[in-house]
Amino acid sequence: MSEKELGKKWDRCLADGAVKIGAGLGLGIVLSVVFFKRRTWPISFGLGTGLGMAASNCQNDLRSHYVLHGSVKEQ
Repeated sequence: MSEKELGKKWDRCLADGAVKIGAGLGLGIVLSVVFFKRRTWPISFGLGTGLGMAASNCQNDLRSHYVLHGSVKEQ
């Protein structure tokens, strides 16, 4: 894997992480204020969910170099 390709993958990981964590935080704040009487656990849950999704996507993106793309022919 070239350095440019690895750099692009890390950039995508960081951008995706910022979006997912921000969305989880925003959704957690809204749920906390509207439904859960300003408790903090929906905010923590939203942050954790966003972080987990970002980490999973990043891991899949970094491992995609080793995945074989193509179709399997039946015999």
